[in-house]
Amino acid sequence: MKRSWQLRAVPVCLIAMICSSCASDRRLREAAEQQGRAQAGIVPADYPDDCREKEPHAPLIEGVEVRFLLKRERAALDRQNARTDRCAEFYDSWARGLR
Repeated sequence: MKRSWQLRAVPVCLIAMICSSCASDRRLREAAEQQGRAQAGIVPADYPDDCREKEPHAPLIEGVEVRFLLKRERAALDRQNARTDRCAEFYDSWARGLR
């Protein structure tokens, strides 16, 4: 007799434990929803027009020395790298303002 009572008590205890864990999860879900609503109100700043600009390659001119063309291509790459740095700094400063 005693044994059958214990066997019936196990499922009841398991159900009680499962239900209590769901109740504690409720506060975590509510906090996550509140944080999500707060973050949804943040609108990113407009991307600067300069950041969308593409730097063209140096034009190939027939009869011009290769070293001269390479120098012009390097200058174009330097301009593009400077633009990338400006755009990265723009968004880095924007992100720092959110913290």
